[in-house]
Amino acid sequence: QVQVVESGGGLVQAGGSLRLSCAASGLIASPTVMAWYRGAPGKQHDLVAVLFSGDATTYDESVKGRFIITRDNAKNTVDLQMNSLKPEDTAVYYCNLRSHDSRWKYDYWGQGTQVTVSS
Repeated sequence: QVQVVESGGGLVQAGGSLRLSCAASGLIASPTVMAWYRGAPGKQHDLVAVLFSGDATTYDESVKGRFIITRDNAKNTVDLQMNSLKPEDTAVYYCNLRSHDSRWKYDYWGQGTQVTVSS
């Protein structure tokens, strides 16, 4: 059974930092895409950062220069270092792991972790 679990959320003052971590277990193969989204429960999630299997990254314009996405393939974890946090970064952050390999396609989401930035 596949499990995707986020951790590291919490309450922080504006200008502070948080590090989110996403751990996966039960995956049949390493993901080709590892991403962080944010939003409200039950609503469309907005893409924050993506890390591809070739180590290319993409960031939403609103977080460029402040957030960094990294991964540990051996541990099947993906982290999001968030610096210089702003109140508008407040959201539930979700981890998304996908494989586009034709042999084992999958698309898994975590349950989300709340990040609250106070002004």
